[in-house]
Amino acid sequence: MKISVLGCGRWGSCIAWYLDKIGHEVLSCGLADAPEFIRLKKDHRNDYLVFPDSIEVSSDLSYAVERAEVIVISISSQYLRSYFAEIAENNLDGKTIVLCMKGVEASTGKRLSEIVCEFTDPAKTPVAVWVGPGHPQDYVKGIPNCMVIDSDNREVKERLVREFTSELIRFYIGRDLIGSEIGAAAKNVIGIAAGILDGMGYTSLKGGLMARGTQEISRLIEALGGNKMSAFGLCHLGDYEATLFSKWSHNRMYGEDFVKGKRFEKLAEGVMTSKALYKLGTERGVDLPIVTAVYRALFEGADVKEEIQQLFTRSVKDEF
Repeated sequence: MKISVLGCGRWGSCIAWYLDKIGHEVLSCGLADAPEFIRLKKDHRNDYLVFPDSIEVSSDLSYAVERAEVIVISISSQYLRSYFAEIAENNLDGKTIVLCMKGVEASTGKRLSEIVCEFTDPAKTPVAVWVGPGHPQDYVKGIPNCMVIDSDNREVKERLVREFTSELIRFYIGRDLIGSEIGAAAKNVIGIAAGILDGMGYTSLKGGLMARGTQEISRLIEALGGNKMSAFGLCHLGDYEATLFSKWSHNRMYGEDFVKGKRFEKLAEGVMTSKALYKLGTERGVDLPIVTAVYRALFEGADVKEEIQQLFTRSVKDEF
């Protein structure tokens, strides 16, 4: 299968490496002036992995789109709309789009697949998402994990799962695109909350964060028309170990640095996703206390300790 991976950051480069490893014809496409692309183009390596010679590296977006049967996109979620406008200038009929980012558009509250479908006809250009736990640093060492591919198109997601599954990644077929996307995006917000707890010395509270965070995200998924049980699957709860506890999680590290007053220089998708989820919760009348606390701390200057105290002084409720 001819696959073009658009985006050559930490996850995008790992995807290209993985898909080549399992036998596909892979091209890695990035911005010509981006430091990570320049290094991959020149040295065929980055801080995480080494590309074999079989992976083509190019900054020609039109060529990358034209050659591909499957187009995998792995960029910052907040830039998807502007980037896909460029992609859509090419003929996409008969191609499959696979989104490997976890986020919700902050300005609109739209899921990423919804953004793509504004530019394409899903009947001609089906869209899928690839979500779930795992870090490039583990995959390149041969440490396996489980992930999910979901789509509104049953045939497409079944084909992708067959083509992408290996001994390194076991894929499951998702059955709830709304839940898969919202759950995957929301785990980054919970990851920031986990980092905040770590930074405050409240690490033992992360068990409660995991349980209650999953509950509130399940309510949001249900309000948006998805299956609330999706929050308890690989897209959300299943990704907690890689996001709430890992030393490599950008979102967890962002939360820890934030509470310590340090500047975090790398991408943490949960920052803008907290804004998007707060917007969705407000519009749908869904109670999202943890999301709200993160949003208020990041965007309204609320005191983190006071936000945590307010979570503990909320009215008594049944657990389920």
